[in-house]
Amino acid sequence: MAARLILTGKLLQRLFGHKDTAPGQAYDLWAADYDRQPDNLMLALDEMIFSDLLNDISIKDKCVVDIGCGTGRHWSKLFDKAPATVIGYDVSEKMLEVLQQKFPLAITHLLHGNKLNKTTDASIDVIVSTLTIAHIEHAEEALAEWDRVLKPGGHIIITDYHPAALIKGGKRTFLHEGKTVSVKNHIHSIEKLIAIGEQLHWQNLRLVEKAIDETLKPYYEKQNALKIFESFTGVPVIYGLQFKKKDVT
Repeated sequence: MAARLILTGKLLQRLFGHKDTAPGQAYDLWAADYDRQPDNLMLALDEMIFSDLLNDISIKDKCVVDIGCGTGRHWSKLFDKAPATVIGYDVSEKMLEVLQQKFPLAITHLLHGNKLNKTTDASIDVIVSTLTIAHIEHAEEALAEWDRVLKPGGHIIITDYHPAALIKGGKRTFLHEGKTVSVKNHIHSIEKLIAIGEQLHWQNLRLVEKAIDETLKPYYEKQNALKIFESFTGVPVIYGLQFKKKDVT
C-alpha cells in the first residue's frame, strides 16, 4: 500500500487507464480499510512530523479543530494532551462514521466546500490539518476561513504531500475491489501557503520536510517497488508547517 501512494501519474494512466477521483467520493470508498495500513509510508511519515509539531505547542484546555479529520488518526494523541474540545470536519461521510465508532462522543461535521459553518468567529485555539490541503482547490479561500474561526495567538499545524512529489507525478492511491483509485490533488507550493499566511498575519514558526532516502528503502523493498524508490530518492515527499496567528491591533 505504501508504494502505491507515490506511483507516478503517467504510470497509473498507462497501467490502469483511470482518472482521479474527487476526495469525498474516494475517501468514502477507502474509509472501511483506511486504518488498516501497517506499511503505509506516508501515514508513518505524517505521524512523525505531526507529533513533532504538536509537541511544540500546548493544547491543554484548548479548543481544537481538525480539518480533514478522516477517521481520527491523530485523535488519541490529541486527547492525551487534555484539550477542552476537539471538533472534526471532513468531506467524507463514511470516514466520519468510522471516527464516530472509535470516538462515540466526537463532535464532527460534514464539510461542504471550505466554509466551517458550525464554528463561530475567533472561537478556536488550535487548527490542525493533516494530509488534506492538497485536496483543497482554493487554498486562499480555505485558509481565510480558518483565520476567521481562529483566535488571535492561535496555532495552525498543516502537513501534506510535498508539492515537489506531486509535481514529479506522485499520487495518493489505494485499492478498492481490485482496482486502483487515485485521489484528486491540487498543487500548492509551500511558498504560496506561507505567503497566504503572511497576508492573514500568521507568523511562520516552522517548516519540516522529509525526502526519500536510504532509511525509507525497507518500505519499498516490502512492496517490491525499488524502481519507484530509485525514481523518488532525494525528492521531498511530505512536509509540515506550523503557524501562529498574530495579535493584530
